[in-house]
Amino acid sequence: MLLDSHLVPQTIVKPRSFVGLMTLYESNYLRLLRLIPEIDRLDGCFRSRIAGDCDLHIAILERCRYTVTLSLTYHLETDDGLLIDPDMTIRVYLDCQVVEAMAIDERQRHEALRRLVREHRSELDQRWQRNIVLNKWLEYLYDKGHLVLDR
Repeated sequence: MLLDSHLVPQTIVKPRSFVGLMTLYESNYLRLLRLIPEIDRLDGCFRSRIAGDCDLHIAILERCRYTVTLSLTYHLETDDGLLIDPDMTIRVYLDCQVVEAMAIDERQRHEALRRLVREHRSELDQRWQRNIVLNKWLEYLYDKGHLVLDR
């Protein structure tokens, strides 16, 4: 399996540029494959449970010929009940091997995530914000040991 650290950049990528965003989408794809290696054939809902971390919940929302749309979230127990945070909708483009964060819940509990939302207002900036959060979260999940396989 390829890791994004093995990608050799063909150009210097300018942050917040379209080319940079596409590079981020490619990195998201490689990171998601480490977390969910069978993404091209999974259907349904899954949970990854490891010691010392929250349960990761994945639900396949839509499957088409070349795309898979899924939700990726933690379910956190609080005194007020169940908290779903962060709550992301992700689209996997199987044919071109990229992953885009389509949406992230605007009501973030974490100050760092709220700051990112405030700082990035334009469409390109919003796409950067969502996909950088996804990229960092996927790396964190892999480092923690999460793995989602078919039942």
